[in-house]
Amino acid sequence: MFPQGLVENGPNAQNLLTNCYNCSMISATLVATTMKTVKISDSEWLIMAHLWKRSPQTAGEIVAALQATSAWRPRTIRTLLDRLVQKGAIKIQSDGTRRYMPAMTREACRRTESRTFVDRVFGGEPASMLLHLIKETKLSREEIDQLKKLLSEKEK
Repeated sequence: MFPQGLVENGPNAQNLLTNCYNCSMISATLVATTMKTVKISDSEWLIMAHLWKRSPQTAGEIVAALQATSAWRPRTIRTLLDRLVQKGAIKIQSDGTRRYMPAMTREACRRTESRTFVDRVFGGEPASMLLHLIKETKLSREEIDQLKKLLSEKEK
């Protein structure tokens, strides 16, 4: 049972709860055999996030959008696109014009990144990470109840 009063209410609690749930699912199954596991850098995540919101897009459209929110030069963005294509994280649709689109879902990338993080920081133990996050994060009464429900379902 989750001890009452361990944490307090807070604005970032929903993200924590979602991340805790996602990470707990990792311990059961890392990645389905049909899904790719690709390590994506922080910079590449920004490209992927843009493409998950809107795709397919040409390199020019991606460059224009990312230059508006970053200090990257066009060549940097194109290099990152090339890297992501080589890694298999994005694919090119060509109908006379090269358009980029994600080849991986956001969830598949999260699974890989979460597993890497848990391995590196928490010695491969998702429960240690969850306990740490719960202790360090303020949660609302509703979120505490949701955590209790998840834990109760895990016991069954």
